[in-house]
Amino acid sequence: MNQDQWKAVDNYLARLLVPPDAVLDAALEASTAAGLPPINVSPTHGKLLHLLAKMQGARRILEIGTLGGYSTIWLARALPPDGRLITLEADPKHADVARANIARAGLEGIVELRLGKALDTLPQIAAGKNGPFDLIFIDADKQNIPRYFDWAIQLSRPGALIVVDNVVRGGAVVDAATEDTSVQGVRQFLEIVSREPRVSATAIQTVGLKGYDGFALALVK
Repeated sequence: MNQDQWKAVDNYLARLLVPPDAVLDAALEASTAAGLPPINVSPTHGKLLHLLAKMQGARRILEIGTLGGYSTIWLARALPPDGRLITLEADPKHADVARANIARAGLEGIVELRLGKALDTLPQIAAGKNGPFDLIFIDADKQNIPRYFDWAIQLSRPGALIVVDNVVRGGAVVDAATEDTSVQGVRQFLEIVSREPRVSATAIQTVGLKGYDGFALALVK
């Protein structure tokens, strides 16, 4: 098994289970044309986020890390007409691309994009009483995942689901001696989760278009 095999399987599953979608395809094309890094979730993972939000019966979603808005669209489409999604993005260029993609998807009335560092905007969200949230998706700089997770718990209702992406890092997560600050952030997050009595959590390894990685799920008690 190798990267080519993983990609082939991912593409096969997507062809069968993720119907063609001009809006989502355009979001990816616009992100590529603008030079955004190709680190958005895969189509099958986007569909997973959509299904998780549906299963949660989510009405309020918080996303930390917008990039070009691809995962934002998947999540927002799971909301009812009166639902609300707040997505946080630190990079102005990424935010501009995401806003255009969200508008093309017809989701401006549901999605609010807030520009700025998440650790600055999260206290504002808490102060503005925009929560509690039913689902929180964390897909931003890994060094700060422990702090994002702490805010996620504060902003969640009992029964809410917190999803954290990219927690395996190609297997590097097992390296206790690593000097990679992203891996260090993930390891600190996982150690915090293991001791956190307010959640029940697990993590899943994945392979596919994005290589070898994984995600964590935490259910707020």
